[in-house]
Amino acid sequence: MSDNDPRVFFAAERTLLAWIRTALGLIGLGFVVAKFGLFLRILQPQVLHPSHPWTGIVGVALALSGATVSALAAWQHRRFIQTLDPHELPPRYRTTPGWGLGAGVAVAGLALGLIIAL
Repeated sequence: MSDNDPRVFFAAERTLLAWIRTALGLIGLGFVVAKFGLFLRILQPQVLHPSHPWTGIVGVALALSGATVSALAAWQHRRFIQTLDPHELPPRYRTTPGWGLGAGVAVAGLALGLIIAL
């Protein structure tokens, strides 16, 4: 392989996207766990469904862990991209959208975690 092999860069991009998918799954699972009691009340409104005190805590923890995973993945990706020489990047290819997506998912996960907590 030559020094100008774009597969290295694109492997890093795929890795970032895989971590962002994982983060979105954790954030979504956190929301589902925190709001599952509401879902049960919608399905069977005539039955009294006791709420479990740990569902909110677990939901917030999952959402915040998803935000953390996304932030760390974006940070790690940015650090890796900075180690590449300009000739190792594909021509006219922007590297900021991947980092921005990771940061955006992290902010959204943090916001959702805070909303669930309140």
